[in-house]
This record gives sequence, structure tokens and C-alpha cells, in this order.
Amino acid sequence: MSAADTTTAKVPPTRQSPPPPPPAGGPGAKRPRGGRGSRGATTPWLLLAPCLLVLALVMGYPLVRLVTLSFQKFGQSQLWGFQPAESVGFDNFTGVLGDGEFWQVVFRTIVFAAGCVIFTMVIGMLIALLLQRVSGWVKTLVNIALVASWGMPVIVATTVFKWLFDADYGILNAVLSRLPGVELIGHNWFASGPQGLAVIMLLVVWGAVPFVVITLSAGLTQVPAELEEAARLDGAGAWGVFRYVTLPILKPIIVMLTTLSVIWDMGVFPQVFVMRNGHPEAEFQILTTYSYDRAFVVNDYGQGSAIALITVLLLLGVVAVYMRQMLKIGEVE
Repeated sequence: MSAADTTTAKVPPTRQSPPPPPPAGGPGAKRPRGGRGSRGATTPWLLLAPCLLVLALVMGYPLVRLVTLSFQKFGQSQLWGFQPAESVGFDNFTGVLGDGEFWQVVFRTIVFAAGCVIFTMVIGMLIALLLQRVSGWVKTLVNIALVASWGMPVIVATTVFKWLFDADYGILNAVLSRLPGVELIGHNWFASGPQGLAVIMLLVVWGAVPFVVITLSAGLTQVPAELEEAARLDGAGAWGVFRYVTLPILKPIIVMLTTLSVIWDMGVFPQVFVMRNGHPEAEFQILTTYSYDRAFVVNDYGQGSAIALITVLLLLGVVAVYMRQMLKIGEVE
């Protein structure tokens, strides 16, 4: 072996790089089997199809029928098939919007709903804050009472309130009359509209407070104790801690509860209807009962549908405000 052979190092052969992959869509490209991408996009819609079908049947058809009737002359003759339904354009809406009684009902409904919402939210917040500061067994008893009142059927609750505020046999008049200088034996709470609506408002608030309390109590558990302690160390009192720490954290929940309460309270019907024995007087009429009377008492289903459709549009405005507030909260977060 020569010196050249002993000093020359053996270099390993170079490894060839793999050929580049074929371009997408080219002749050598592999295509997904069975359209997996399109199948994945349609799967959620297939799963939602039964629910969407039920919603379309339960809500879609009545809404379409409501819109159709609001543009027709539809009374008992059309209901029984003696005459065909006649299209009247916007005459039903013109008649409703030009009626002074309708605007009184709208104003009464807004005041009634606003009072119910304000009292529901304030009382619900106070009870939720109180539950954070009581012992465990007291909290359990209060929660049981709240769930029991929340689960009570509306008709049963309305009947109980009718007995409580009855002019002849009501226990409330008897209890209040025991106070010095108070004489309410035989007092009729429904002799005037404001007093009667205040009683009905109390009934609505009583049924709505449990949901608000339970929801706000769950939200209060998410408030960091460190932030509250830091606020107290900075000199904030109980109101300062609530205003600058608790309230901003609960704002999304409060917006949701307020919007739902507005929708529910503007749609109140059985409380007024049953409390007034199925025949609410003019000073007790709100939009839901007013629409019912026009449709099933006066037998003018066209105007009744127009009033109901106007109510739906008002509620859609509330929903739009709610969605805007939630989007703003999402942007801030």
C-alpha cells in the first residue's frame, strides 16, 4: 500500500435530495377521498336540522300567519269560511296607530314593564349580595324558597295573590288594619288602575326575582376576592367596592338579565288576564291583553294581529340593543 493510499480519506457518497412534490391540482396530486372537506362542513347542519325544523314549525308558521293576518280584513265571517279574507294593505296598522287608546296602552305597557324590571333587578341584586354574607344553612333555606316560588305555576301564584288582596277576605287588609291609624278592611285594591297594576307588578316581580338571584349569585362567585381586598386597602367602602369592582365584572350578566326581563315583562298576559277574571278593564289593558281583546272579543283578527306584530317589532328593538351591548362588551374584553 502506497503512502497516497494511507493518507487519502474516503469521502462517503452524496445523498440525493428527494424530488419536489407535485403542484396542487397537478396530475400527480392526491385528492381527498369521498369529499371529506365538504362532508365536514355539512355535518353540523345535519345535526341541527331537527331542531331547526321544530323551530320553523313552532315559531315560523305562526309568525308568517301573524304577518299575513295583519294585512287582511279577517273577522268571524272569514273565520267560519262564509267570506274570503280580503287584503286591506296597511289599513289595520293605520287604524291602530291612529287610535289614541292604543298609545295609552303602549305608554301603560312601557311604564309597567320598566317598573317590573327595575324592582326585579334591584331586589334580585340585594338578595344575591345578602346571600354572600350569610351562613350556609340560611343560604340553603333561601335558595329552597326561591326555587319553590320560581317553580310555582303562574295560575297558582295569581290565585294566591288574588286571595291575599281580596277586598272582603284578603289577609293583607286584615294585617295592615292592625297597624295604628290604618283602616283597610274592605279596601278594593283594584278599584283604580294604578293600584291594581301595582299589585300585578308585585306578582310579576315575585315570580321573576328567583331567576335573577340565582344567576347573580353564580356571577358573584366569579368576582376575585383579591380585587375586592385591594379596593378596601385603597380606602374604598362597601359601595365603592360594589361600584368599581363587582359591578363591572357582573355587567354582561346584568345586561342579559335586564334584556330578558324587558322581553318577559312586556309579554305578560296570564297575570293580568286571570287577576281581572278574564275581562281586563280599559285601565288595566297592556299590549298583550289589548291585542287579545281586539282579536277574540271584538272579533277583529286583522287589527289584533297588527297590534301583536307591532309588539314583536318593539321587542326586536330591545333585542337589537341587547346584541349591540354584548358586542361592545366582547370588543372591550
